[in-house]
Amino acid sequence: MNEPAASTPSGAARAPALMSIGEVLAQLRAEFPDVTISKLRFLEAEGLVEPQRTPAGYRKYGWDDVARLRFVLTAQRDRYLPLRVIREQLAEWDVSDAPAPVGRSRPNLVAVGPGGEVPGRESVEPVEPSEVRLGRAELISRSGVEESTLVELERLGVLVSDPPGWYDADALIIASAVAGLAAYGLEPRHLRGYRSAADREVGLFAQLVAPLARQSDPAARARAAETARELTALSQQLHAALVRVGLRSTLGR
Repeated sequence: MNEPAASTPSGAARAPALMSIGEVLAQLRAEFPDVTISKLRFLEAEGLVEPQRTPAGYRKYGWDDVARLRFVLTAQRDRYLPLRVIREQLAEWDVSDAPAPVGRSRPNLVAVGPGGEVPGRESVEPVEPSEVRLGRAELISRSGVEESTLVELERLGVLVSDPPGWYDADALIIASAVAGLAAYGLEPRHLRGYRSAADREVGLFAQLVAPLARQSDPAARARAAETARELTALSQQLHAALVRVGLRSTLGR
């Protein structure tokens, strides 16, 4: 006759199940289709998650590790936060004496923006995956941009399509932003400076990313992608701060 469960040592009874890196990938793929094993290894190398190791060196993750990974991936996707900021937020949570999550529970982590704002998760619209392909009519419908404006944006090189005329998620973001600016009276011809400034940044950042991207090592290519993401996020923060500073005199602040 089997012994009752109560006779099992309490620590062993509550021992959480551990997962392989492949199992963790399967847990995250539904919400983050672009995540890869190389990405998970990169986040570990950056100190954002510390899975256990078996004597043979295999990674073993608990549900608290999965929760941290989900937080990191959400903060990158929805808030464009650089890893430095995410690491600081995780460090604050680690020293807050909050109880460790048990089983499938998740830690109460919130992706806070660079300015300290805490957005409601329901109001955050995730960035569409890069694989999205929109026809011209759908791009106009979803972005609210006028057909004549779209024609001008393409003429100026502010927005480009992929052959044979498909538009990706970034094209949708650009068109939506232009439609919003048009509501304030800005026209496509006013946006030439944005294209020129972006091209200069691309040239500058490419010098930093290209050496990693050219390597055959998947980890190096993952690092190149993360470096590009961080450079983009830092550039956005710098641009926004410079505009705010420049408008202070106009606003009388």
